Amino acid sequence: MCGIAGFYAKQFDPELEKHLRQAGTALNHRGPDDRGCFLDRENGIGLVHTRLAIQDPSSLGHQPMFNDDRSIALTFNGEIYNFRELRYELEDKGLCFRGGSDTEVLLNLYIDEGVAMLSRLNGIFAFALWDLSKRSLLIARDALGVKPLYYSASPKIFTFASEIKGLLNLLPDDLELDHIAIQRYLTFLWCPDRETPVKTVHKLLPGEALLVTEGQITQQWQWYRLPVFRGPNQNLDERHAIQNTEQKVRTAVHRQMISDVPVGAFLSGGLDSSAVVAFAREQNPNICCFTIESTNCKEDGFIDDLPYARSVANYLNVPLEVVHVDAKRMADDLQAMVAHLDEPLADPAPLNVLYISRLAREHGIKVLLSGAGGDDLFTGYRRHYALMLERFWSWLPSSMLSKLEILSSSLNQKNYFFRRLKKFFDGAALEGDARLVNYFRWINRIDLESLYSPEFRKEIQQVQPEDPMLTFLNELPSKTSRLERMLALEQRFFLSDHNLNYTDKMSMATGVEVRVPFLDLDLVDFAACIPNSFKQRGSEGKWVLKKAMESYLPHKVIYRPKTGFGAPLRHWMRNELRELLGDLLSEESLNKRGLFDPIGVQRLITSNDAGRLDASYTLLSLLCIEIWCRHFIDSPNLARKQYSH
Repeated sequence: MCGIAGFYAKQFDPELEKHLRQAGTALNHRGPDDRGCFLDRENGIGLVHTRLAIQDPSSLGHQPMFNDDRSIALTFNGEIYNFRELRYELEDKGLCFRGGSDTEVLLNLYIDEGVAMLSRLNGIFAFALWDLSKRSLLIARDALGVKPLYYSASPKIFTFASEIKGLLNLLPDDLELDHIAIQRYLTFLWCPDRETPVKTVHKLLPGEALLVTEGQITQQWQWYRLPVFRGPNQNLDERHAIQNTEQKVRTAVHRQMISDVPVGAFLSGGLDSSAVVAFAREQNPNICCFTIESTNCKEDGFIDDLPYARSVANYLNVPLEVVHVDAKRMADDLQAMVAHLDEPLADPAPLNVLYISRLAREHGIKVLLSGAGGDDLFTGYRRHYALMLERFWSWLPSSMLSKLEILSSSLNQKNYFFRRLKKFFDGAALEGDARLVNYFRWINRIDLESLYSPEFRKEIQQVQPEDPMLTFLNELPSKTSRLERMLALEQRFFLSDHNLNYTDKMSMATGVEVRVPFLDLDLVDFAACIPNSFKQRGSEGKWVLKKAMESYLPHKVIYRPKTGFGAPLRHWMRNELRELLGDLLSEESLNKRGLFDPIGVQRLITSNDAGRLDASYTLLSLLCIEIWCRHFIDSPNLARKQYSH
């Protein structure tokens, strides 16, 4: 895994070289092993690369990488898991290789097939490839969006980088806030689609590519679409569904263990990470696993992971390293978390990834396997079960559904069961896709809009936060079931814009690469063919995966209750974060920012304290937005200086 950045300018400016090298320095945490820079001043091209050496750590894997006559230059971040098979094909065609990296395979595959090569790749990646003969720059991102890539396009220059902080030195001084994106962060805690907090900076979408010519985007297209777009194909019987799930997961794990450096694994003691470790130990019986023990970090509804992680480690006879954290440390690290993330993602879970990745690196591990994606393929989130329960009440008249919403909202939100009940019936009166998208909201529309300043409301009045998700759903085949529609939302938005986003940023902040076997493309394709009844069976999520793993894991681990990362957020808002809340969300601070109404925010804090609303995550979102603005908008030059040293 690495950091990449670059530009394509209509006219080369000598200052660009300095800014490009500063961008590389800002990404050094992503690739501390090596650095490379390529400049074609005549054509206005600059590429920089910081390397985390995983495949062929020798100098033969140095990047940017070139073909023999240096007419093609490639800067690549990621892993191509089927690179050996592709290499054999290319060697049979007479193409020659100097080293053993997947980067060289990608370069030769482009020489052989051009942009058509994208559909041949099974991996996680973001790359930029300069082709002198065509005067074009090809930019591409992997199918599910495991690896991030940001870009900015102006009339004079196109720039890109693995992280926004890598773009800072390539952007104008006056960064402008994107109010539509801010609304989406506040609604979902993350921002669906290509917007970022910076108006001129965009995310390249998962499975998307673009061509840049003379500094301008001339072509932009989706080279990959989720299998749900091919229509329903659920003809598997129960026995074959279980057998094939076992085989596909095993193959994906084994495939993603290719590495010339040691590989470890996350182990929370949940089904997904445990399944990955169970199959990983077939390749490496002594694979080192990592978990977290949180002291005073639990709240109602969360179950301690550590006993389950130890149970799995003992059962599989693999070493387990534990990082110990407490609530104060996590709260103190909140501001650093936002800086690492580049975006105001309001979720304490990224800290979990940071702490474990740091511990892994201290043990000499550069690669970690993760169980991320299991819930998004096979079900497992509470909203999947809630969706199944709709049939018991969705037939009620809209007036009755509205009363259910009001009644559940009136319950004391300090009580865990009442919070779940409110979440369950929130948006009950909505219909169709609108109700599906509503499951991803953290606060209802009326309570959210009460927070907006008049100026902010004016900026966003033409756009609704759920628009990208509704547009996406509208494009799905008409016979797609509601469960498959929700899983499609998970795979397209929740994964790439939230879970995978923070997993990449927080692990790479420590120089560790995270791989996600559940998002192997062969497994993704197969999971789409599994009937819904084998995924969510009543209250049992991931039924088929659980059955597939019964021969490999303890029953109490497979069928343990669903849990999440138990940061005591509600406690934080009354204790560890109270001073920060008073500072960042003070009347003076809010008036100066101009986004939110101080009276509305204070009313939200009061309602949260009294238990009338469970607004802890919304308050965290407000905090993260203000932290992000102070770091990236108020002091961009300071941030540039910070990341350039």
